[in-house]
Amino acid sequence: MRFLSTCLGYCSLIVAGTLFAGEGPPFRIDADGPINARPTRAAKGSDKKDDPQWYPLIDGRFPPEGSAHAISGELIQVDHLERRFHLRVDRNDSQDRSIWDLPLDAVMLPYGSISYHGSPAALQDIPLGTHLHGEFYLRAANDQTPPPAANNNRKTPELDFRRCFRLEDDFTHHARNGRTWKVASIDPSARKLIASLERDGVAVGKPQSFDFTPGTRVYRGTGFAKLTDLAPGESVLFNLTWTTLYGPGRITEIWLDESSRELAAAHQLECHRQHIRERGLAGWVEAVDDELQIVTITFFGGIDPALFDELTLTNPEPFGWPLSKPEDRPTAPKGTIAVARESLMTYDPVNDRKGGNILEIERIPVEPGSSGVRLRVQCDMLLEGFRPRRIVRFYPATWKVVALPREEQFFGRE
Repeated sequence: MRFLSTCLGYCSLIVAGTLFAGEGPPFRIDADGPINARPTRAAKGSDKKDDPQWYPLIDGRFPPEGSAHAISGELIQVDHLERRFHLRVDRNDSQDRSIWDLPLDAVMLPYGSISYHGSPAALQDIPLGTHLHGEFYLRAANDQTPPPAANNNRKTPELDFRRCFRLEDDFTHHARNGRTWKVASIDPSARKLIASLERDGVAVGKPQSFDFTPGTRVYRGTGFAKLTDLAPGESVLFNLTWTTLYGPGRITEIWLDESSRELAAAHQLECHRQHIRERGLAGWVEAVDDELQIVTITFFGGIDPALFDELTLTNPEPFGWPLSKPEDRPTAPKGTIAVARESLMTYDPVNDRKGGNILEIERIPVEPGSSGVRLRVQCDMLLEGFRPRRIVRFYPATWKVVALPREEQFFGRE
């Protein structure tokens, strides 16, 4: 599908269990078996069956490919300001019935990416009830967050996988992996659709029977269609809800052709661009030269690459407030930096930014979580938050910095 090369180019692919041959990696992966079972192999260089441990995240470093644990479920609660959410974890064969349908309370990593309709997204873009696929890491050692309330204090086995690296809907998940659903049959009276997942025309699973409702949204070309327009043999993508509760799931929206999928991805991409231009490019500080007042930033992934091209654009107007002194070269590329929290929320970006001319834009190797873009900025003044491993947001000079809704500013809540 052509739209993938544009809208999903920002993704760094993680395929747990297939990236490592022979002995496997020095950490546990999903291919080693369910999390509540002993590993099926020893870690590389060890003969102990219980030796492989899940990869522990290290502050200031991006994780290696294939080190995350995959969890899927339905989005049932969201705190978009803190990038925190609850998933009702899907049922699977490794679970006892007593732990079915229990929630996982998770938070996005600062460099964690969110995708919806095949394009980068924010958590508030995704409707409640959407079935999602995620990649997670264990909670931090000092994280004492209690489990979500549940009947008889039951807990999902996934409880400790609280830090989310990637979150995406079914549309994105299957499109990113080059898969579509091939329709075998549709029964409007029974509200059933039978389809098989395919990659390059080859089935990758058995046919499954999905439900749909009168409210299921159907798209073809540039507009709406009807389920009666759907014919056996067509390749489609759809999003689901109620997955694993009463079978494979209930279809909430379905795209019948590539044109409709391209349109959905393009619309979400524009939502993403607007969101980032108003809130800044997120990254962490790699280094600070206190004497020369130069800050080096590596930007996170999950961002439309076209936004990084805007770093080279120029605005001849001098910055003025909130800088303490004029930039050295007003007509050269420049920008300002705001301190951010782990949730990427800033404090008061209209008034607490510092910056100046961009000294260097460097392309570095892309890692999971990294955009592969590094920036060196000459600052008029260094703020307390401009320290290595701290999170910041960068605003190119051509982006108008506006006051965000009050709930999105942490100023006054320290």
